[in-house]
Amino acid sequence: MKKVLALAALAAAALAGSAVGGISALSGTVIADGSSTVGPYAIAAAEGFQAKNRGARVTVGISGTGGGFERFCRGETDLANASRPMKNSEAVRCRDAGVKWVAFTVANDGISVVASKQNTWADCLTTAELKTIWNTGSKVRSWQDIRPSFPDVPLKLFGPGTDSGTFDFFTEVINGKSKASRSDYLATEDDNVIVNGVAGERGGLGYFGFSYFEENADKLKLIRVDNGTGCRAPSVAAVQKGQYKPLARPLFIYAKRASFKRPVVAGYIGYIFNNEKAIAKRSGYIALTDRQLKKARYQYLQALKQAFAR
Repeated sequence: MKKVLALAALAAAALAGSAVGGISALSGTVIADGSSTVGPYAIAAAEGFQAKNRGARVTVGISGTGGGFERFCRGETDLANASRPMKNSEAVRCRDAGVKWVAFTVANDGISVVASKQNTWADCLTTAELKTIWNTGSKVRSWQDIRPSFPDVPLKLFGPGTDSGTFDFFTEVINGKSKASRSDYLATEDDNVIVNGVAGERGGLGYFGFSYFEENADKLKLIRVDNGTGCRAPSVAAVQKGQYKPLARPLFIYAKRASFKRPVVAGYIGYIFNNEKAIAKRSGYIALTDRQLKKARYQYLQALKQAFAR
């Protein structure tokens, strides 16, 4: 009975637009894992939620989107943070394990292509040049191989590992096929390694989520991207207006339906949607558009209704 009342209170607060986490002192542990891109956003949300609910603890791992889904489908976590949608093979794995889920879009992102501050020659790269650099079998070894006007400086590449949703997304939109990429680069699930690697090499080049560039703008040079419509840099306005194609994308949190029946889990997700713009701003992400947020709140309420319908 207490559980039903708590969930009913959560639904009422969400409908009223109040801070879901502040209804009562929610307690318990929420376990999340997945995307390193979504990680800082989820952590910022967790800190705000825990401040309102002293008995609640939200742990956030960053094993990569693929690694997060593996744990999620094994029943080890309540939430999977993802920088891409769940693949069919992952959905089948969850289904076979009896794991049912609901997906929420929580923020937007613009993949940032970055170079060293020592790079004085490249301000913008075309998507065709990015494909030449990163595609399977690429023979590009020097910046001069990219464009004859560039200097003969060795190209040092850094990027996400193969478990990363950012890797999947970037390779699909740039190279034409998910996971199609040259392998002779420093691959890591830790975006801070990419930051330090690119910053420390005159010929360094890498890519990761917008928030990591925002945090390290003093160390890195942002390279604009031209998809044939002019050079564009990721920004809140460009991403929300659809002007940073093809490297803009939504970010997700997948919730296990069995876990969502627990007030602390439902409360954490509800807290996100009632504080979404503030969380995005605090953590350097691009907030949902009004239309996206309206849809996300509707999905949240539907999930709540299903959770305590019985």
